Amino acid sequence: MRQHSTAVRDIRPTRPDGGARDRARDEAFIRAVYDKHGAYLLRVATGLLRGDGYQAQDLVQEAVLRAWQHADILDPGAEGIRPWLVTVVRNLVIDGYRARQARPPETVDTALRDLPGPEHVDPALTRKIVREALADLTLQHREILVHVGFLDQSVARTASMLGIPPGTVKSRTHLALKALRAALEERGYTP
Repeated sequence: MRQHSTAVRDIRPTRPDGGARDRARDEAFIRAVYDKHGAYLLRVATGLLRGDGYQAQDLVQEAVLRAWQHADILDPGAEGIRPWLVTVVRNLVIDGYRARQARPPETVDTALRDLPGPEHVDPALTRKIVREALADLTLQHREILVHVGFLDQSVARTASMLGIPPGTVKSRTHLALKALRAALEERGYTP
């Protein structure tokens, strides 16, 4: 039997500049980011993921982790960090979508999960139809609908968050609603 000798090291998280991290400062940073931006980021992520709250929580956690990695240059209380965090969440959604396209689809037993109880059939059916219709839309159209429709943001605020001109927000909103209407009608649903 072969024995391995190991050297015991004192492992402490370090900052990117090589200095030791201050645990209390790190916890305060993370708490501040969650307190100020967590709920908003969760709504954005949930909308982009067509209602998948569990994956949305994972993405928000990843975005906060990435913010923490840049804690030396980011201010969690500043409004300027929110667009940065939204961009991180958006990029994580895109990366996840691309990763799923690159590998075979996962198989899951959705028959029981999608079967609602008798008292909730109509609302559940409506949610299912709307989710399926949203799945037919492009990521840009879903993103616009999340900001303008779900989060009830103004055109100017949406333009600022996505880094696009207000006119583009208006035209994408119009096209997204038109595409959603068509997808709903295709399923026999008329709102």
